[in-house]
Amino acid sequence: QLQLVESGGGLVQPGESLRLSCTASGRTLEHYAIGWFRQALGKEREKISCISTTNGITNYEDSQQGRFTISRDNAKNTVYLQMNGLRPEDTATYFCAATLYLCPREMNRYYVWGQGTQVAVSS
Repeated sequence: QLQLVESGGGLVQPGESLRLSCTASGRTLEHYAIGWFRQALGKEREKISCISTTNGITNYEDSQQGRFTISRDNAKNTVYLQMNGLRPEDTATYFCAATLYLCPREMNRYYVWGQGTQVAVSS
């Protein structure tokens, strides 16, 4: 059974960078598309980006304006989210999730979710 664990969150100052990791256990990631999402306190969960099994990338939102980059390393069973130029409005809990093969439009097509890692951006 596939399980996902996010890591790499923390407290940073505006303008700094973080790299989040989504590491799988129980199954290899090679057959799964992995998406990154975030949810700020009191707000709905929003989609950020997804990477398919063939490294096709779907950026769901323009709000990140090229600051966030998704990548995968199947040998390490890990998908990353590199976040540069962080802003206070990026403060949220960040989640990764899995679905088979291709990146879907709908969030409810993802069926394995991690527990999340918290990112706080503040001076």
